[in-house]
Amino acid sequence: MNIGQVSKVTGVSLRMIRHYEGIGLMPPPDRRDNGYRDYPPRSIERLRFIANARDLGFSVEEISALLGLWDDRERASSEVKAIALEHAEELARKAAALEAMRRTLLELVEGCSGDARPDCPILAGLAETRQHSARELTAGKTKPRRVA
Repeated sequence: MNIGQVSKVTGVSLRMIRHYEGIGLMPPPDRRDNGYRDYPPRSIERLRFIANARDLGFSVEEISALLGLWDDRERASSEVKAIALEHAEELARKAAALEAMRRTLLELVEGCSGDARPDCPILAGLAETRQHSARELTAGKTKPRRVA
């Protein structure tokens, strides 16, 4: 199968297929006499695996580890479960941080009359000195500040 066919079958763009090859998630395919990539059926399965893992928010490093376990028929399922549980916990931390950011934004919106006057509590709140970065919030390292 050539790269265009693989892309259609898996829903993974040509660019991403090449990227996954470049970073080692996908092995380099064999080449036909005309130089075109030639993907075996196992490549389709691997790309679907990668795409599904990306859809679930796994990092490239986590996907690499999961692929290693997927390829290892001697693996213990407990290793896979541990990676999945750790990722689920990280998603919960990020969801909580996003919800806290949403609440803070809604508090700012609630304080704004939304009329023709120029003063705006939303802009004033955004201009305040930041106590915590969004990166810290989504990493679960701190709790968001409440804006009054």
